[in-house]
Amino acid sequence: MRNNTVPRERAVRESDTSLAELRGDCARMAADWVRPAAAAPAPVCPSLIHGVTVTPDSARLIDGMSEYGD
Repeated sequence: MRNNTVPRERAVRESDTSLAELRGDCARMAADWVRPAAAAPAPVCPSLIHGVTVTPDSARLIDGMSEYGD
């Protein structure tokens, strides 16, 4: 039966790969990754939006927030 324990000095290190090596590996692989073209969402006419119900508590919460959020 094999002993699968890791020597203490090796266990202390987080990784053998540095961040620079990892970034380099990712940069080399990026050309192999296919990124689909992003489709812009079609605008929706406000008259088509219906059926949304907001509770009075939620409406008060949103009404009390600043324009750009809190």
